[in-house]
Amino acid sequence: MTTENPADTFPRQYARTLRYTVGAPRSFAVAPDGGRVVFLRSGSGRDRANSLWTLDPATGAEQVAADPAALLGGGEEHLSAAEKARRERSREGSAGIVGYALDATGTLAAFALSGRLFAADLAAGTARELPAEGPLLDPRPAPDGSHVAYATTAGALRVTRTDGGGDRALAESGADGVAWGQAEFAAQEEMGRDRGFWWSPDSRRLLVARVDDAPVRRWWIADPANPATAPAEVAYPAAGTPNAEVGLWLVDLDGTRTEVVWDREVFPYLARVHWSAGGAPLLLVQARDQRSQQIRTVDTADGSTALLVEEEDGAWLELFDGVPAWTPDGRLVRISDAGGARVLLIGEQAVTDDALHVRSVFAVGDDQVLFTASEGVSGSGRPPGWTGLFRAGADGVAPFGPDGDGASAAVHAGGTTVLSSASPDRPGTRVQVLRDGAAVATVASYAETPLLTARPAFRFAGTRRIPAAVLLPTGHDPERDGPLPVLMDPYGGPHGQRVVQAHNPHLTSQWFADQGFAVVVADGRGTPGRSPDWEKSIRHDFAGVTLDDQVHALHALAEEFPLDLGRVAIRGWSYGGYLSALAVLRRPDVFHAAVAGAPVTDWRLYDTHYTERYLGHPEQQPEVYDANSLTADAHKLERPLMIVHGLADDNVVAAHTLRLSSALLAAGRPHTVLPLSGVTHMTPQEQVAENLLLLQVDFLKRSLGL
Repeated sequence: MTTENPADTFPRQYARTLRYTVGAPRSFAVAPDGGRVVFLRSGSGRDRANSLWTLDPATGAEQVAADPAALLGGGEEHLSAAEKARRERSREGSAGIVGYALDATGTLAAFALSGRLFAADLAAGTARELPAEGPLLDPRPAPDGSHVAYATTAGALRVTRTDGGGDRALAESGADGVAWGQAEFAAQEEMGRDRGFWWSPDSRRLLVARVDDAPVRRWWIADPANPATAPAEVAYPAAGTPNAEVGLWLVDLDGTRTEVVWDREVFPYLARVHWSAGGAPLLLVQARDQRSQQIRTVDTADGSTALLVEEEDGAWLELFDGVPAWTPDGRLVRISDAGGARVLLIGEQAVTDDALHVRSVFAVGDDQVLFTASEGVSGSGRPPGWTGLFRAGADGVAPFGPDGDGASAAVHAGGTTVLSSASPDRPGTRVQVLRDGAAVATVASYAETPLLTARPAFRFAGTRRIPAAVLLPTGHDPERDGPLPVLMDPYGGPHGQRVVQAHNPHLTSQWFADQGFAVVVADGRGTPGRSPDWEKSIRHDFAGVTLDDQVHALHALAEEFPLDLGRVAIRGWSYGGYLSALAVLRRPDVFHAAVAGAPVTDWRLYDTHYTERYLGHPEQQPEVYDANSLTADAHKLERPLMIVHGLADDNVVAAHTLRLSSALLAAGRPHTVLPLSGVTHMTPQEQVAENLLLLQVDFLKRSLGL
C-alpha cells in the first residue's frame, strides 16, 4: 500500500481516494481453464485511471495488458452523456478502463475507452484499437473471439471483426427513444442488470434487448449555477408512471431478427437473461408489482418461450446475482424463498435450509455450485454482518475456501479462485489467488492506508437482535469521560447493509466518533442479509418499521455503552437521508438534530421498480404513499435539520429537498438547506466531499450545544 501525504486529513484522504478504492484491485475474472486471472487496478492510491492487468496463478506474476494512457497517447479521456449516466447508475467514480468482457477462453478482452473500442490479447500482453462507430458502450466479444458487439450512444447495436475485417450495424434505432443492446434506467438502477445483449455459445447469434423509452415521462435537470446551460433531459419512470417498453430479439450476424415472445403485458420487466451451453436461453420476467415472476426458456428457432418455473409472493420477489442459470448437465440453478428461509435450489431440490441466508451464486460448474450466504435464522452464532462462501455438491453443502469471521466474495473457474476478504481488524480488502484450495498468490493493492483506525464493537441489539456497530472516540474512557452525545449513522433501508465485518466501511463513522460522538450504526428490519421475513416486514411501511428499529437499537445499546440519550443526532444519505429527516419530524422526543443527505421526501417522485415493490402503485394505494412521505409532516419540525442535495442528481432529484423545504417554510419551521452545484447522487468531487463532512460535524455540534 502507498503511504499517505503527511499534510492530509482524513476527510481529504477519504474523498481523494474514493473511500480508499483507488489503487485497489477490482473486477476480477478467471479464464475457464483457471490459467489466468484478469482484473483492473490503477497505478497508485492517487491515480483514478484503471489499467487492465493479468496474473499467472502458476507464478504469481502480474502483467499490464492495457494501459489507458498509452492507448490514448497521453490525451484526455472524453465520456459521452450515456457513459456518464451508466457510471452514475453503477456508482462508478474511477477513470480509465472501468469494465471489460472476455471471450470464452479468457484470452481476448474487449473494453471501451473514451468512447472508442479496444481489444487486448491477454496472452501476449498487447492491446489495439478496433474499428468501431462511437461513442460506444459495453463492448463484448463473441465466445470464439471472432467479433466484438457493442452498443452506440445513437441507439444501434453493431459488431466488428477482431481481425479488422469490417464493422457493421446489426440493429439501428430508427426512432427517437429507441435503443438496441442497452439496459433501461430501471434495469440499471434497481434490477442489477446493466447489460442489454448476450452472445450465443456458438458465437453465431445474440439476444438483444430493444428499449423504447418514448412512453417514459421527461424530467429536466437544470444547473442553476450556470443559467446559460440548457437543462439535461432525463427519461425518469417515477412511481405510477409509464416504464420504458422492453422487448427481446434474436439477432443473427447477418442482421436477421426474430422477436422473442412472452406476455409482456403481464410481465413487463426483463430482469435476467442467461445463455450458456447447459441449455436453451433463460429469461426471468417479472410482473410490475413484482409479486409474480416466470423463468422461461427460449426456442431459438422461432423466438417462442416456454414456462419453466413460476413464482409468487404476497410481498415481493427479490432478484439475485448469478441466477437463474443452467449447470453444464442441464439442471436449473435458482434462489428462492421457502419455509421462511432464502434457499439455493439445484434442479427441483433445495440444497440449503434456514441455517444460511443465500445471497448470490458466483460459479456454476460440472460438479458444484458456489454461492455466498450470511447467517440464517437457525445459524451457528456468527457475528453481525458476516458473509461467507459455500459449495453445494454431491456430498452436500460445505464452506468453500478459508473460513473466517469477515466478509468474503469470490470468482472461480477451472480450479482457480480469487478470494477477496475483509476483516474489522485490518484496513482494505485482501485478495488471494487459490489453486485447488491452496493459496498460490496475493494480488497487490496500491490503495492508501487510512489515517485512522476504525474500532467497531458489534452487537445484536435488543430483543429484536438488530445488527449494530458502536464506535467510540479513540482513547475514550467511560469512567473518566462519562456519557457521550450520540450520532446515529444509518442507511436503514432495502439493499443497504451498513453493519459488515470489515474495516473500511466503518471509517467515516469512526471519524465522526473521534469528533466527540458515540456513533451507532444499526441495520433494522428491511435491510438485507437476515431472513425473508426481516426484509419484507417493511412492505407498505417504510416510516414506521425502519424508524422504530433505530429507536429500539439506540435504547438497547444505551444499556451497555456510554450513550447520552438527551443528546442524540442522526445523519444519512439517500434512504438514510429519508430516515434522518423522518426521525426529527416524527420522533423529536428521541432525536435532537439531523443531517439528511439527498433524501427521498415524496415517494411519488422515486422510480417505479424500487418504490412500487415496497409501497404498491400510488394510484391504487395513495394512503400508503401519504403515510410514508415527509412533506405532510413539515409542520411537526421542532429540531435542527440540515438538508443536503446535489442539484445534478438524476436518481433522487433535488425536487425532493425543494418540496420539503417549501413545506417547512410554509409551516414557519426554520431549517438549513445546503445545495451542491454540479453534484450528482454520488459526491466524487474531492473538495465537496471533504467539506461536506466538516460542515456536518459543525452543524451537529452546534445543534446539540457541544
